[in-house]
Amino acid sequence: MTLPLINPADLPDPIDVSDNTAALADVKQVIDAGPYDSTWESLQRYRAPGWYHDGKFGIFLHWGVFAVPAFEDEWYSRNMYLQGSKPFEHHVATYGPQRTFGYKDFIPSFTMDKFQPDDWAALFKEAGAQFVVPVAEHHDGFALYDSDRSRWSVTQMGPRKDVFRQLGDAVDRAWMVLGASSHRAEHWFFMNGGSRFDSDVRDPAYADFYGPAQREEVAPNERFLEDWLLRCVEIVDKYRPQIFYFDWWIESPAFEPYLRRFAAYYYNRAAEWGREVVINFKWNSFAPGSAVYDIERGAMGGIHDDVWQNDTSVSRTSWSWVEGHEYKRAHELIAELADTVSKNGVLLLNVGPKPDGTIPEEEGRLLRSIGEWLTRNGEAIYGSRPWTISGEGPTEVTAGSFVDSSSPEYTAADIRFTTRTHVTGDYVYATLLAQPEDGIARIRSFGSGAGLATRGIREVRVLGSADDVVWQRSADSLDVTLPIQSATCAGPVVRLYLEDEARPPRHDFLHG
Repeated sequence: MTLPLINPADLPDPIDVSDNTAALADVKQVIDAGPYDSTWESLQRYRAPGWYHDGKFGIFLHWGVFAVPAFEDEWYSRNMYLQGSKPFEHHVATYGPQRTFGYKDFIPSFTMDKFQPDDWAALFKEAGAQFVVPVAEHHDGFALYDSDRSRWSVTQMGPRKDVFRQLGDAVDRAWMVLGASSHRAEHWFFMNGGSRFDSDVRDPAYADFYGPAQREEVAPNERFLEDWLLRCVEIVDKYRPQIFYFDWWIESPAFEPYLRRFAAYYYNRAAEWGREVVINFKWNSFAPGSAVYDIERGAMGGIHDDVWQNDTSVSRTSWSWVEGHEYKRAHELIAELADTVSKNGVLLLNVGPKPDGTIPEEEGRLLRSIGEWLTRNGEAIYGSRPWTISGEGPTEVTAGSFVDSSSPEYTAADIRFTTRTHVTGDYVYATLLAQPEDGIARIRSFGSGAGLATRGIREVRVLGSADDVVWQRSADSLDVTLPIQSATCAGPVVRLYLEDEARPPRHDFLHG
């Protein structure tokens, strides 16, 4: 395959970022101005905002140069330099030796020439998303935003326009919230395979892109950590994202003091803006309560006290656009959303645009199917909170990270619960994760013998239907005969309007 090469004569001059004294002083000034300082004790005063807790559903975007080769996954920039790997052999066979055609040479083909940001925003809104989190920089080190710290960015190469800004403006026009994700931490070692043989990673002319390319066993040094911090600060100040997502390698102990500085800076900037913001983190990189815990491609075993996030993808095989995706089905994604929300979580669902700036057709179809279900049943999701238990049913859900490689086959007996308080009273929602073949929803937790539902039921409805429903309650279950309705890609939601809680008699006193 013949693709255009990077022409060294056309490259902008490298940017000198060796002296960070003034920039770091500016960061310190913001931190010193409060209300947060860079200690975990101070940062643990943070509380996740209501708009995030209520929003429940957002779109993640892995877009980037890796979509040009579109082979295996978004780690192509690393794996194409690992001798003996499939991407290495594929690269040599398709593009030639890494010495003459390196990862940098995919950049001219990352054109985004068909990118229509308002169309993207319209699709995400149709899907029911409340926030959008595009990758600002992935492990490959190519900035998807306008960076003053690197010439390797979309404004100076590839699209040669600030696609991050354009998308952010479109998201704002569509009344959704903009976020950003940084995967820069892993760049410390990401390209190191290319330093072990004759490849362009060894070429000093491209050291500001491929470097540091250090060993994984070596902790990042202060220069890299300072640059990492200032790149994150740059994204915050230029685009004011209200979600900032971090990938996993910030878990490395060397990042700890820089994470505290970033969090204090971000939270203090948000206070200046009059906005509430979210930081997403994995594993143990942040102190409990100082940010929002994220589980990658995972699930909680039960209800979590604090709001948390599950970030996952429409594909089982990749986060970015590749040929030959193994896609999840729409009803699996909806079940994942219902399960996450029932456990006090938020779902961040990823799609991977093509290098020309279009959303793959199948990924658009999946998003529209979710949006169709949410149009009918969103009352059970948005603004809801966990009920007494998260769910019932025979299908076991594996808790932890990276457990979505094979989604469980749910039955109509698998149900997830949420609740909310309206001005008229309290409701509980029972979301069936599959359609019952006999047309009857059997909800065991609301059987009179279950001991879970201590309040009576005023009314039973099925969301999306104006028809009255027939229901009866026995010791074993609440049985609801579902109205005939057009087929949907996932199960129905039964809404239970509860009787008022018993209250002590009111006594009025005369004073005087």
